[in-house]
Amino acid sequence: MRPAESKIMSLSEAHTWRCGLRARGLRLAVTNGCFDLLHRGHAEYLAQARGCADALLVAVNSDASVRALKGPERPIVSEADRAYLLASLEAVDAVVIFSDTRPLEVFPAVVPDVYVKGGDYTEERLDRDEHAILKGLGCEFRFVPFVQGFSTTGTISRLRQG
Repeated sequence: MRPAESKIMSLSEAHTWRCGLRARGLRLAVTNGCFDLLHRGHAEYLAQARGCADALLVAVNSDASVRALKGPERPIVSEADRAYLLASLEAVDAVVIFSDTRPLEVFPAVVPDVYVKGGDYTEERLDRDEHAILKGLGCEFRFVPFVQGFSTTGTISRLRQG
């Protein structure tokens, strides 16, 4: 297994890595999210996402973009630590941290073959800008079953209740 540090890439490094995959005829799946408090639901989801292609890249929100999406008390775990934890998973081949609330710059840089989201999404519910970029790149959409009973928000709520 590759060291986690070697799986955490800049967007430029991810582009070069992707070119190598394509040259070998390998398909790339991409997913994205905050992945704040990593839990079993995340692990199961990422394992299923990895099964959709030959390699999996996870685009993870930066600390600033998590705050913009989730509020001033988030993230709980720093972007560097979230990236490391994701990269430590066997199912994950590469991790890129992105600074906007949506990974719009990631998609054209890595040109995924498959875009994976949880089963709580449908193609119609995807962000329209993301959808347009991915559709224009010829990307296939896959929705894997949502793992019930696991959520970062739920975990934080339980912790606060003591």
